[in-house]
Amino acid sequence: MGRIVGAALVSHVPTLVLPETQRRALNDGNDTSLVAGLHALNDEKLAPLDVDTVVVIDTHWFTTIEHVVTAHPRRQGRFTSEELPRGMAGVLYDFPGDPELAHRWAATADDRDDTWITAIDDPHLAINYATVNLLPFLQHGQRWVSAGICQTAEPADFVLFGRLLADAVEELDRRVVVLASGGLSHRFWPLREFRDHEGADPDRHIRTPEAAAADRYVLDCLGRGDHAAVVDFLPEFSTHAPEGFFGHYLTMLGAMGGTGCTAVGTRFGDYEAVAGTGQAHVWFDL
Repeated sequence: MGRIVGAALVSHVPTLVLPETQRRALNDGNDTSLVAGLHALNDEKLAPLDVDTVVVIDTHWFTTIEHVVTAHPRRQGRFTSEELPRGMAGVLYDFPGDPELAHRWAATADDRDDTWITAIDDPHLAINYATVNLLPFLQHGQRWVSAGICQTAEPADFVLFGRLLADAVEELDRRVVVLASGGLSHRFWPLREFRDHEGADPDRHIRTPEAAAADRYVLDCLGRGDHAAVVDFLPEFSTHAPEGFFGHYLTMLGAMGGTGCTAVGTRFGDYEAVAGTGQAHVWFDL
């Protein structure tokens, strides 16, 4: 019988994969703590778990009429971002997938009329940097599967999607970690102001003070394991445009047991601003 052995809310921001000299140039000579944070998260939490499969909830992949999960035996190629081709161009990626888990996850919805999940192995399916940017830090032989954010889903739909992942894992011989790949508040600065706000200091560079306060409240709740409070806060948090409707977190939460989950979050790196958005890495032992 398989189980989910860990989970994390992780940032995938483009600065992670920039050379250190460029990262420091954007941040008054200082490096972002998010790089060291991902390395530490891997060394202290992910690597020791002997994980078979990593499931990434990818906030750069939007679907519309169903949840979609990758079912490729292997994904390999080069990635160039349509959003930021100057900084992420021709990036090599090569990693095994987990078709059995993907199809089992999709099958959990077969007899339901309240959700729909499709497993896709089309070799031409685009890959997104919410997955690719994590690979240099966290991929070391495990199978990786990505799932999209259904843009018509509501919070309960994301939580159910995660719960069905846990059901699928339980039916297989798998040790699985779920990565909710995305940020917190997610509004950018206008183009003409953008280059004045590329630093990491949240008090100077988060899009609004209210968004920074909301992010800090969510992180405080996660640090106490009070996931029910985060869910209760979603109507207010949504006014600050959390990335991916916060569907990455909600799907992860469903996989961890839903609003009754009390897993305490451990921060790796600081709470930082990236181009106006709120970013952090938070690990949950299960």
